[in-house]
Amino acid sequence: MPNAITLAQKFVPILDDIYKEASLTSILDGASELVKQGSNANELIIPKMSMQGLGNYNRNSGYVSGNVTLTNETVKCNYDRGRMFSVDYLDNLESAGVAFGSLSGEFIRTKVGPELDAFRFAQYASASGISTTAGAVLRDGEKVVAALRAAVSKMDEDEVPVMERYLFITPSLHGLVQDLDTTKSREVLQNFAGIIKVPQTRFYSKIDLNDGTSSSQEDGGYKKNASGKDINFMIIHKPAVIQFQKHVAPKIVTPDANQEADAYKFGYRNVGIADVYENKVAGIYLHTKE
Repeated sequence: MPNAITLAQKFVPILDDIYKEASLTSILDGASELVKQGSNANELIIPKMSMQGLGNYNRNSGYVSGNVTLTNETVKCNYDRGRMFSVDYLDNLESAGVAFGSLSGEFIRTKVGPELDAFRFAQYASASGISTTAGAVLRDGEKVVAALRAAVSKMDEDEVPVMERYLFITPSLHGLVQDLDTTKSREVLQNFAGIIKVPQTRFYSKIDLNDGTSSSQEDGGYKKNASGKDINFMIIHKPAVIQFQKHVAPKIVTPDANQEADAYKFGYRNVGIADVYENKVAGIYLHTKE
């Protein structure tokens, strides 16, 4: 099936770039070389290291022996989503290939990216033991700056490394800080490795994923859970999160290979994990609305 292979080679690299551009949380993706396949299909194996602290040095016997333990922890993927689309051969031909070519890009940009972000933020926000501030009203830039300073101070006190701290914040709150245009506002924004503006529509403490088949859930996607809160901002230390894509599979089937119809088929599946290391919960700071 050379046509299918050529088509796949043409589209898949583009789809990967679209994911990185469309997903605001892709900057938190872990290094793939650190992850091994688990014994089961939905598992990943990640390394964890622990060691003992200092002991008294003895001038006669020398150093106190210490142990370093490197263990491999098995974690289960908590995200497995997909969808298959069909584009009639003539529809695609009559649109000069625009119908199929636009489908894949638009799907990842408008559906996959936002859902991935919403899922990940909700997972990190619901992790037990993270630092949280809830119900605070941030009406102006000064209150936003004060909230950010409090968050930074909390993470400093918890000895979270300064490197690789990312601020995810709604555009409106970020705008309030920028409008101040003061030394204080500029300084607080310099505390982060990066600042990513997140639309409120994908920034909730809890969401529901529609299954795509049940009544009223046919459109798929996600929605804010009834008990979920709007997030004002999150500070995430990248090494604190377990974020890996185990299996991202764009599938392209040409009409010649399609046994069901004279149509192109575009399928997409994404299997991965979004979680927080249990000994690094201090690396997540959550600030929500009332």
